Amino acid sequence: MDIKNILNIVFIIIGVLLVIFILLQQQGSGLGTMFGGSGGGESYRSKRGAEKFFFNATILLIVLFVVVGLAIAIANAT
Repeated sequence: MDIKNILNIVFIIIGVLLVIFILLQQQGSGLGTMFGGSGGGESYRSKRGAEKFFFNATILLIVLFVVVGLAIAIANAT
């Protein structure tokens, strides 16, 4: 097994985990909050517990996804 195959497998695993972690995060009240809606009166609050873990893990997975994607592109260019 060469490095290109290993990178592709890691890329797929990270992608699946990223989708799962994004879907597990609690949503706000929909698209209305994106455009300035009140969101049901919910004000800013800090993330705690599992919500904070999923948020931080999602950011880490996004960074890893980009890094592995770039590594695949570099490996295929050579």
